Amino acid sequence: MRLTALWERMHTQFGEAYAASVAQDFVIAALGDRTVNQALADGMPAAQVWRGVCEAFELPERVR
Repeated sequence: MRLTALWERMHTQFGEAYAASVAQDFVIAALGDRTVNQALADGMPAAQVWRGVCEAFELPERVR
């Protein structure tokens, strides 16, 4: 997954403003107790980050 696809999915799921807040403020256990932004900065693949977001927010299978 490309980074642009991750952000498209984040914006679609949460809305643009809230997606930015989720990425900056929400610590996700599946990302090693990091935020989306921290995980990406540390080099975690975008697909793995998205899976972590899906798990943390219990998103339905159709958006995973």
